[in-house]
Amino acid sequence: MAPISDKRVAPISINLDAHASQCNMGRMNTIRTVCVYCGSGPGTNPRFMEAATALGKVFAENEVRLVYGGGSLGMMGAIASSVLDHGGKVTGIIPDFLTTRENALTRVQELIVTPDMHERKRLMFEHSDAFVAMPGGVGTLEELVEQLTWKQLGRHAKPVLLANIDGFWEPLLALFAHMRSTEFIRPSLSFDILKAERVEDILPQLRAAAAIASEADKEMAPEIALKL
Repeated sequence: MAPISDKRVAPISINLDAHASQCNMGRMNTIRTVCVYCGSGPGTNPRFMEAATALGKVFAENEVRLVYGGGSLGMMGAIASSVLDHGGKVTGIIPDFLTTRENALTRVQELIVTPDMHERKRLMFEHSDAFVAMPGGVGTLEELVEQLTWKQLGRHAKPVLLANIDGFWEPLLALFAHMRSTEFIRPSLSFDILKAERVEDILPQLRAAAAIASEADKEMAPEIALKL
């Protein structure tokens, strides 16, 4: 197991294992790391936690590394624990002030502690080939919308997928449709978002989307990332 990093000032300098250090280098149309946004609580529907556990198993069995918010509670803890329990690899990225509140999961292969939320989100982007939003709260929504905004503005072409477990994201999809109809999402702007109703469809959809994205488009220049 790689040593857990507890650096607060310069997390970008952390030594990664061989896989993580190459997660954004020299690959064409490959999904090897997936960032999952999800709730730090379990929600009221048992299917949410079941889906998180099932997705963790899928990642481990397909040698896809999980990148997530670093906590051990709720859906976050369920998916990370499932990946680990099935022999997979996990990178947790958590800001210092949340390590206690969200009970950072220290048994992951790599735990990066950042000084703030902005650094956390930047590193989550850089470590990931694709993004999945499972049921969650305001934080999950904010992270999802940020990736969609960057994608719409042409800053990246990495796949973004809604895991629409028991129709959780239907109200948001309706809002997106309303934004389109009122032309606040203009026809000239790219707004590609994937949707999967079943856990087993998530990875195939991400892979299919990655197959049509060029490697150049998937890479965000560091100077651009720092400005976002």
